[in-house]
Amino acid sequence: MSSAVVPDHPWLLPGSLVPARAARRTPRDWFVDGLLFLLALGWVLLAHDDAMSDNPDFALNIGPAWLAEADLFVGLLASGALWLRRRWPVGLAVAVAPLALFSVTAGVALLVVLFTVLVHRPLPVGLALVGWHLLSALPFTVLRPDPALPFWAAMAWIVLFTGIVVAWAMFVRARRQLVLSLRDRAERAEAEQQLRLDQARHLERSRIAREMHDVLAHRISLLSLHAGALEFRPDAPPAEVARAAGVIRASAHAALQDLREVIGVLRAEAGSEATPERPQPTLADVPALVAESRDAGVRVSVVDEITEPAEVPAATGRSAYRIVQEALTNARKHAPGAAVTVRLAGGPGDGLAVQVSNPWPVGGPGTSIPGTGTGLVGVAERVTLAGGRLDHGRAADGDFRLTAWLPWAAAA
Repeated sequence: MSSAVVPDHPWLLPGSLVPARAARRTPRDWFVDGLLFLLALGWVLLAHDDAMSDNPDFALNIGPAWLAEADLFVGLLASGALWLRRRWPVGLAVAVAPLALFSVTAGVALLVVLFTVLVHRPLPVGLALVGWHLLSALPFTVLRPDPALPFWAAMAWIVLFTGIVVAWAMFVRARRQLVLSLRDRAERAEAEQQLRLDQARHLERSRIAREMHDVLAHRISLLSLHAGALEFRPDAPPAEVARAAGVIRASAHAALQDLREVIGVLRAEAGSEATPERPQPTLADVPALVAESRDAGVRVSVVDEITEPAEVPAATGRSAYRIVQEALTNARKHAPGAAVTVRLAGGPGDGLAVQVSNPWPVGGPGTSIPGTGTGLVGVAERVTLAGGRLDHGRAADGDFRLTAWLPWAAAA
């Protein structure tokens, strides 16, 4: 059995089952210590009473009279010292070890101290004390012989009692090691579970923040487009100016609302209940997205060749929606005024194909809308995580084309 108990606990002594700083005694500790003290004291009084009797059959009256008186004193001293066994078990064991050479009254106290060291301290220290007690039995049986037993029988009894104490101590030590190990595993499992929960919350907040970033970029691009139209057409009819101003106001309000949700998600504390997430868009929301862009003045045409649009998985439809949203946002940023074509095709087992194309802009853009440049990076990450493919760039016909393919499993 290894002397190391729980090496990951720095507050435990090496190979020890007790803290480096002695804790206060619990009511159970007081009860056990008091019971052991009374047991050791009772043995002292019983042994001394036998030593003072006139019966020659008692072994304790062998030897000079002063030895019996000295034995009573050291027995009382060893019994009282048991109250120190929790704080200084090794020091107490070393101090009372010489008593094993001659004292009978201190026998129970010596066994209690030996038991304490075997349970609470490194195993080599306890085994060294066991060896000392077995060696001290030789001079003890010579100095205090038992008239009713031969030498070898007396030695056998001493070895038997010592073996019982050692076996009991090893059982208690192994049980405490097991309890500490199980407690440590439970604490580790609880900490790992909490870490997994924290990571899940962090990933969920990051995912929601990315979703809101896409929505926010779309809103702001619409707002910038209408503001640019007012800037370049100050002589527009009042009705058109009012309509553009209304769209700007509505887009600004929606953008502020989206921004508030993003900040709320990012500020959410770990462990707090998150605000219920609003419904996520699906493929069925693409027409509304296209209509919103058309209201902003973007010429968008849609070619829908999906065989079973109602059967599109929610995750696949949401990814397709985000792809179209990012493509329309980029078209408004980099090719204002250009006609945009959105093509959707596919079916169960074939996958869902999304293609958004627009003519390559000639000259500089009419409206400069700043961006982070990470929109397509986010789309590529989304498509990759979904198990699909993404390709974008200038095609051979001169148009800018974004093509994505998303997996769509066939119905079982």
